[in-house]
Amino acid sequence: MDSIVRKLSEIESAAAAIVSHAEAQKSVLDKEYDAARRRFDEDLEAKTQERIGKIRDELESSTTRLLDSQTGANSDSIEALLREYEEKHTQYAQNILKRITEV
Repeated sequence: MDSIVRKLSEIESAAAAIVSHAEAQKSVLDKEYDAARRRFDEDLEAKTQERIGKIRDELESSTTRLLDSQTGANSDSIEALLREYEEKHTQYAQNILKRITEV
């Protein structure tokens, strides 16, 4: 009977040691997992910020090109209208006067 009790006590001690070791391993694995997750999150954030920066730069460049082209087109249109006015302003005035006096 004493040998059975002794064996059960040894088994219980071994089981307690196994559980204690498993808990220690779990703690180590949790720390490793947290560190890996943190590195992944930091890498993902850095890549995301880099991509957002590139997209923002491309958008600003595209917007600047578009505004420059529109400004140039507007300037060309204004110059063309001014030239036409300089060439035909007398004719325009005569047409206006003619319409007014035809009543």
